[in-house]
Amino acid sequence: MQIKFLKSVVEDLINKQSVPIIDLLVGKKDVNEFIIAKKLGLTINQTRNILYKLSDYGLVSFIRRKDKRKGWYIYFWTLNVYQSLNLLEQNLQKKLEQFEIQLKSRKEKRYYICNTCSIEVAEETALLNNFTCPECEEIYELSDNQEVIQNLEKDIIRIKKEIEFVVSEKQKEENKLEKKKVRKVKRQEKQKKEKRKKDRDIKDSKIKKPTKKLKTISSKKKAKKKKL
Repeated sequence: MQIKFLKSVVEDLINKQSVPIIDLLVGKKDVNEFIIAKKLGLTINQTRNILYKLSDYGLVSFIRRKDKRKGWYIYFWTLNVYQSLNLLEQNLQKKLEQFEIQLKSRKEKRYYICNTCSIEVAEETALLNNFTCPECEEIYELSDNQEVIQNLEKDIIRIKKEIEFVVSEKQKEENKLEKKKVRKVKRQEKQKKEKRKKDRDIKDSKIKKPTKKLKTISSKKKAKKKKL
């Protein structure tokens, strides 16, 4: 997974303080929240607040276990890889759309710049201001869109490659989840089969017991007849 992109998404969704948690959860399962708090240098309540926010977006899941000695519950957290990739893809798609809109605008429209204030405006705004900067009253100059267009095109190519990578990682994770699901179903089927066999064996043993008694009774009767 592209951790740096996930970190940027987490920072946008929550805050910068939440980002280091990703490093503590990646590639691990059921991480003790007290260990997370200690490594981050935060209180347990601050740590939980961050983790709950991540949970709201489906980025993490948790299980809780009761501490037998202290009597309170401890939460253990796991990064939801598939949902993280899904969120990454959505974020990259939004960036791609923004870049494509900007590229279209740059190709279709003209922009003007005030070299003194370094402020760029669209042609409509320049026209309203009589092509004069309202800040310093310098005359606007026509911007060179070519360099901006080239940079946007490079950004679009880069984002598309990143999306392809994330989609590929999502597919791998889907395959893992599917295999896990199949194993779970097989395990459940095996348990059901073993239970049915056990129930059948118990039932058979109950049926066989009376027949044994009948045999012993009939054998006693035969013995009496012989004595007579």
